[in-house]
Amino acid sequence: MGIIKRKNIKEHDRYWEWKLFRQILKNSYFYKAFVGYIIFLFVAAIIIQWTEPDMRSYWDALWYTFVSGTTIGFGDFAATGFVGRILTITIYIYTVLIIALLTAIFTQLFFEMAKARKDETLTKLQGDLENLPELPKERLEEISEIIKEMMNN
Repeated sequence: MGIIKRKNIKEHDRYWEWKLFRQILKNSYFYKAFVGYIIFLFVAAIIIQWTEPDMRSYWDALWYTFVSGTTIGFGDFAATGFVGRILTITIYIYTVLIIALLTAIFTQLFFEMAKARKDETLTKLQGDLENLPELPKERLEEISEIIKEMMNN
């Protein structure tokens, strides 16, 4: 499924932008990746609680996974065993991938919005050029400025 098109909509239509954002999230499988990430943190907390002697409760282990995921690392808990260290590294990597995916989603959103605005401008210009003899001088000057701006970008 492709990206939704913007048709005859005001330039700053937040509803269209929100729909575009949701469509990009859906196409990127961010929801699945994020839910998988949260589930992984909860399961990793169970495993860390079982394998690490310093984790006195599940809540301590869960706290450790979230602190590790955010890379804050308060230092109140630390993985000392092999399994705990491997899980901690995996949590770091998974977190970086989720943040990278989110960054890519916002980048795509901004590019799609810019492309839609450019397409909208080109459509208006095409309509104006089809009716060139009837256009007032002011509109011709506006068209000239728009084309100059597009050539510079």
